[in-house]
Amino acid sequence: MPDAPSVLILGAGPIGLGFAAACAAAGWAVTIFDPDARAREAAPAGLTRQAEAMARAELPVGGLEGVEIIAALPARIEAALILEAGPEKTEVKSAIFADLLSRSGADTLLATTSSAIPISAILPAPEAQRRALVAHPANPPSLIRVLELVPAPGTAPESLARAAELFTAAGFDPVVLGQELPAFVFNRLQSALLREAYRLVEEGVVDVAGLDRLVRDGLGPRWALSGPFETADLNTQGGVRGHAERLGPAYAAIGRARGETHPDWPPALVDRVEAARRALLPEDQLPARRAWRERALADLLRARRAILKEA
Repeated sequence: MPDAPSVLILGAGPIGLGFAAACAAAGWAVTIFDPDARAREAAPAGLTRQAEAMARAELPVGGLEGVEIIAALPARIEAALILEAGPEKTEVKSAIFADLLSRSGADTLLATTSSAIPISAILPAPEAQRRALVAHPANPPSLIRVLELVPAPGTAPESLARAAELFTAAGFDPVVLGQELPAFVFNRLQSALLREAYRLVEEGVVDVAGLDRLVRDGLGPRWALSGPFETADLNTQGGVRGHAERLGPAYAAIGRARGETHPDWPPALVDRVEAARRALLPEDQLPARRAWRERALADLLRARRAILKEA
């Protein structure tokens, strides 16, 4: 991989600018294309805001003076990565990607920041998918650096591996998915919580403000430090297996009542999750990790109170 990779970002909205600021800070050669004159005019100020937020988060900043903003695509695009951050419309993205395939070489990766549209819908022909993938970020990507890389059925393994390498070099933390699926992982997880939230409000169980408080002040602080599997691992004696044994039947009953077709966690699946957790954190280290979480939660909540006072 070259010392200074180059990226062409299509779209000067918040997502495109967030990626541009992060890549520029990592020393990349960054070009932003947007056909809208107003978006191009606003882009420098937008990049500055992104960089200010990054500096406040104590992330690396810099390189904005080298960012090029263009009104037209060159006939031939020479870049390690082209990142499309345009409208969430399949027909628009399909036209853009068909054009990009004709303008770029075989070594250029093509990625979309789409929130839910898979590459197979954008480029239905498997042979056209070889160097294309989804790079779906959290918002804003300038600050939240984890993102999911979603291959199409025709995406070449080497393209996926190179994409992970490039995004890592740009300061991101890519999670590579094993297959394409609608809405990817971020939105499937978010949708599960939001669907239940809407149901509980509809049923009169809780009001909107109360539900937000339960998530914000209860689940949120723990999830800021650990994901759902680690949270279960730390919350219950016996770790994630103990959690599955104690609460799995109750969770399955909730799922069945909501009409889910496969709400149970099969023993083999629990075995698989437990093995993955023990590989990440041996059982004898659970007490120390729980103690760390208590200290980290105290620090996080103290900082959070100060932040909320500014709101």
